[in-house]
Amino acid sequence: MTDSIPTVRLGEDGPQVGVQGLGCMGMSFGYGPADAEASRATLERALELGVTLYDTADMYGSGENERFLAPFFKAHRDEVVIATKFALSIPPDDPTKRIIRNDPPYIRQAVEASLQRLEVDVIDLYYMHRRDVNVPIEETVGTMAELVREGKVKHLGLSEVTADELRAAQAVHPIAAVQSEWSLFSRDIEPKVVPAARELGVALVPYSPLGRGFLTGGFVRADQDLTEGDTRRMIPRFTGDNAEANAALLEPVRAVAQAHGASLGQIALAWVQQRAAVHGLPVVPIPGTRKPTRVEENVAATRITLTEEELALLEPIAGQVAGNRYADMSFASAGRE
Repeated sequence: MTDSIPTVRLGEDGPQVGVQGLGCMGMSFGYGPADAEASRATLERALELGVTLYDTADMYGSGENERFLAPFFKAHRDEVVIATKFALSIPPDDPTKRIIRNDPPYIRQAVEASLQRLEVDVIDLYYMHRRDVNVPIEETVGTMAELVREGKVKHLGLSEVTADELRAAQAVHPIAAVQSEWSLFSRDIEPKVVPAARELGVALVPYSPLGRGFLTGGFVRADQDLTEGDTRRMIPRFTGDNAEANAALLEPVRAVAQAHGASLGQIALAWVQQRAAVHGLPVVPIPGTRKPTRVEENVAATRITLTEEELALLEPIAGQVAGNRYADMSFASAGRE
């Protein structure tokens, strides 16, 4: 590998991974049509640069993302850490709705399906994608722990859980990582979830560290700038007056980017990467992209250190964001804290 990024361990006994991972969802789902050849080149380039954590989920394209990634994983099985998730699905007759299941029979069905699609014998990091409050988390994690003992899963993760849910889960089985949205625009996990993770020795894996592309300046109004079927068109902060107001919040990011000769996205990523030092725990963001050049740009952000003055300039942004990060925040940890 050339110019490989540093590595860090997820959890006390979890896998060693590059300090930046790759979110693979957009290669099959969520952000409009994708170029399969460019996506495959993106995966290869990321690995060359030291990115070893590859993130997918069974719901991304109803399993298509796992199938798409399988050949890459097979070619590089000993070099990559495969992370996938269960619990969340989309009804075929209504793409605006979400179904969440955490019950043991469903988990067992889900893991077998993911293993088959990924064409692997074991999943390195298996996440509960979303929390079903009707199932005790101890029961859910207990079943996940059985999968570890059976050799189907190596390490466990949780996504969008509260601090109390994390503590309850950790009491059942070690949790390697919590995956939650964390960016210059989304900081609701900082008061409770982040301190709990630090206390328990759990790593944070921020998803959407680029604000689903908004922090790069790539679009302003999702309902006008993005193609039909793009899931960002359903997010309150990216539409209408909210989007216009939020676009103005990027001015401090532009100022810092200019000072570093960097892009907006690189500053947004550098800010997230620096949360590790600020909060004293492992932080491995998983920006998503489908282009090799963007991977190169994103990885370069690991070499940017923001000054105290720059951090202070960026500090107020999240508190000024208009609109929630989901239309229904009950699916997110902040909606239950």
